[in-house]
Amino acid sequence: MASNTNLYSLIFVCGLSIPLSLFMWLGNVAFSKVWWHEHDDELVIPPTRWLMSILAPILLMAVALRRKSVSKSGAALGVVFAFILSISNHAFFFSLASFFFSSSRATKFRAHLKRKFETDFKEGEGQRNWIQVLCNGGMATQLAILYLIDCGSSERPIDFIKDYRGSWLGVAVLSAFACCNGDTWASELGSVLSIRDPLLITSCKRVPRGTNGGVSIPGIVVSLIGGLVVGVSYYICVRFTVAANILLVSPPQWPLIVFGGIAGLFGSFIDSVLGATLQYTGIDENGKIVEHPGNNVRHISGLRILDNHSVNLISSVITGVTIPLIALKYWPER
Repeated sequence: MASNTNLYSLIFVCGLSIPLSLFMWLGNVAFSKVWWHEHDDELVIPPTRWLMSILAPILLMAVALRRKSVSKSGAALGVVFAFILSISNHAFFFSLASFFFSSSRATKFRAHLKRKFETDFKEGEGQRNWIQVLCNGGMATQLAILYLIDCGSSERPIDFIKDYRGSWLGVAVLSAFACCNGDTWASELGSVLSIRDPLLITSCKRVPRGTNGGVSIPGIVVSLIGGLVVGVSYYICVRFTVAANILLVSPPQWPLIVFGGIAGLFGSFIDSVLGATLQYTGIDENGKIVEHPGNNVRHISGLRILDNHSVNLISSVITGVTIPLIALKYWPER
């Protein structure tokens, strides 16, 4: 009975997306006429794009809720973020979707092992609340808003010579999501794939699994792969949404995949350094990792300055700003 109710609710919400998209399109037309005192087709987003940018986020979060990958508060904020990303550039939305689903699968991988050393592991109970959604997607969403204001609602190839700002913002959004995905894969997969305990990145000493700032060879490899996954999704979207005649006169787009991998690796490195120094890690009497001091808790590393959410947010900000500067320097012209 409950499943039927949820299905009817989803159908009702999806049905509302049609009149809502038409309403927003009409508002877009009226705004463009009033603000610029004349009709400008480039300023008006087509109603089909409004519809897809409303419907796709709703379906994405409905699937996430059904799989219990996100809480209700996380889904509510996720719909808003996904709408902004999609209306700005569909490649941004594709990057979000690839990050969200692949990282959710990584979180559930070998959950029985993680439960042994993580005190806060809660499989299948809505892994991401609104705070986690904000810290993982906030940077990319802010960049998408800047892209929408400066470049409009469109998909563009990366071309730093002819379209510097659009290219910079596009690579920045890609890098922010690749950073989050690479770090999640490193944390969730590296901790259970590694045969030996990880090394603390600041001292190279062996530390228990789950320690903030602990790195391992499998963790480094999967952080690269996690970034590559986001890069591939962005690249595929560009290839299928940008007109062929534009792509022919644009620089090659395959570096999107490469810089996605670099962002995943770089973001994971920044996260590890911050985690090892500014995030408290201890081990309790049951042998589980905790992030706050207490009775019978032995300190392993770090200061109690940042929590995991703050580290994720700062890492995505640093990566989102740094990788476009590297891409600008090394992106092939033709």
